[in-house]
Amino acid sequence: MTDPDQQQRLKQLEAKIEAAKRAQAPKPRADEHYSQASLAWRMVIELCAGLGIGFGIGYSLDWFLGTLPIFMVLFVMLGLAAGVKTMLRSAQEIQEKKMADVADEEKGP
Repeated sequence: MTDPDQQQRLKQLEAKIEAAKRAQAPKPRADEHYSQASLAWRMVIELCAGLGIGFGIGYSLDWFLGTLPIFMVLFVMLGLAAGVKTMLRSAQEIQEKKMADVADEEKGP
């Protein structure tokens, strides 16, 4: 019912509206992606937490039982192993996420 000139103007208006919507679309947040420094700090904290917890448990057992620092050494070593295992799990999680992002980029839109 409308003439071709009005249809063309309507399409131009729709294109302008779509361009304005794209310009106003929210940008992805930069803080959603971890920086390399924050990932490194996460791993350091995981290792230190394992060592600290192992030290605390071992020292407490030695204090309660009145033994030599046998339990402290044992639990510090166990804490170190647990911390390293947690760090490796975190590194694997980060690597899998990076691989998925690379695969999505290669796949394209």
